[in-house]
Amino acid sequence: MPNKTAKPAAKATVSKPAAAKAPAAKPAASKAPVAAAKALAAAKPAVKPAAAAPKVEEKKVVTQRQGFKANEFVVYPAHGVGQILAIEEQEIAGAKLELFVINFIKDKMTLRVPTAKVANVGMRKLSEPALVKKALETLKGRARVKRTMWSRRAQEYEAKINSGDIVAIAEVVRDLYRSESQPEQSYSERQLYEAALDRLSREIAVVQHSTETEAVKEIEAQLAKSPRRANAKAEAADGEGDADAEGDTDDTDGDDTTVADEAA
Repeated sequence: MPNKTAKPAAKATVSKPAAAKAPAAKPAASKAPVAAAKALAAAKPAVKPAAAAPKVEEKKVVTQRQGFKANEFVVYPAHGVGQILAIEEQEIAGAKLELFVINFIKDKMTLRVPTAKVANVGMRKLSEPALVKKALETLKGRARVKRTMWSRRAQEYEAKINSGDIVAIAEVVRDLYRSESQPEQSYSERQLYEAALDRLSREIAVVQHSTETEAVKEIEAQLAKSPRRANAKAEAADGEGDADAEGDTDDTDGDDTTVADEAA
């Protein structure tokens, strides 16, 4: 009998350590959040390079296109001498365009010309000194006035002024110039003469590194050397201006035509 009762007591003592081992599984569960936190910390640095990607757009600074460069003086036929301030890129109607930004100081105007359209608009570099000399020589020649209606001649003069050709502009100045001994010009003649003189003097001033006033004086000095002007002065001094008056008949007829055209 005593042996039977001792066996259950031994069993009870064996089962207790097994119950004590059960709490040992808890530390394994607490390691899971630590491992997850480490995994998140390791993943965070990989996100930062992706945020730095938008720094791709950079403006290209262009200083030369089509043989023209920034700060250079050029001749734009419709407006005369101007200076390229910059070459910039603009988006117009969804398309990117490269433009010359040209400033005309005297006119207080800034013009933007697409670099691809330079040849079409006739923009050119300043004339070489040899070509300027040729234009000044042209001023000394005899004035050539066609015997046609003034309206037609005026169109021809305007076309020459807007051609941008320095020699053609000099021809307009020569043909429309009037000395003190010659009849006065009509309003339309005077306007064309001043437009041609302005274009010519501006370019000569920039090429020769002088002022426009000095350029105008040089132009007028060359005009005074024309055979027609010299003869007119001599005849006026002698009181014989008939021949010169006959030569100006065409100009007077042209003035009458202008008045008629404007009245119409």
